[in-house]
Amino acid sequence: METVKSFIECGVAARALSGQDEIGDLHTVVHFDGGAMVAVIDGLGHGSEAASAARIANTVLEKNAQESVITLVRLCHEKLKSTRGVVMSVASFNANDSTVTWLGVGNVEGVLLHRDSYGSLTQEVLPLRGGVIGDQLPSLIASIVPVVKGDTLVFTTDGIRPGFAESLRADTTQATAEAIMARFARATDDALVLVARYTGPQKEVPSGRAAGRV
Repeated sequence: METVKSFIECGVAARALSGQDEIGDLHTVVHFDGGAMVAVIDGLGHGSEAASAARIANTVLEKNAQESVITLVRLCHEKLKSTRGVVMSVASFNANDSTVTWLGVGNVEGVLLHRDSYGSLTQEVLPLRGGVIGDQLPSLIASIVPVVKGDTLVFTTDGIRPGFAESLRADTTQATAEAIMARFARATDDALVLVARYTGPQKEVPSGRAAGRV
């Protein structure tokens, strides 16, 4: 069997709300020829119903990982109509043109960290669309951002307080995910952090790093 080359390294940290047996926050990572898809899903509320909705979305993403991020969200929406729904952010890395295309519905925060040739750290923030996948789906607009080797994407559910990006250090993806969880997790909600570092081909990126939309 042919081995699929990996273009990202990932780390994940998650914990359920105290007193709950199941977690409604899940993540998906799928490597495929020429790229990879990552997503973080937050089932509305807590407990078994939130976890069930998140698992349905997770299954859809795993089975259709090479589709566009807009198609992925629409497929999840159709499957989730009989559930309480989810909010979700999804990103698809393309190693052939060194880009990531991402889209968020709800409040799963996304930040892409890039260190330029001078050592300065810059951030791209995922534009989020209000709505619930499975209930009220907004107009979907995906953004395309150039990436270079070492760029790091972080997705967090609302169980993580804002402000984590300013304190990140150069570390392994797993250590980074665990550090964010330890310092920024709320005690009142499920929480999940996914950290994905791009390890694909190095390409020159023009100054300005303007994001596009599709």
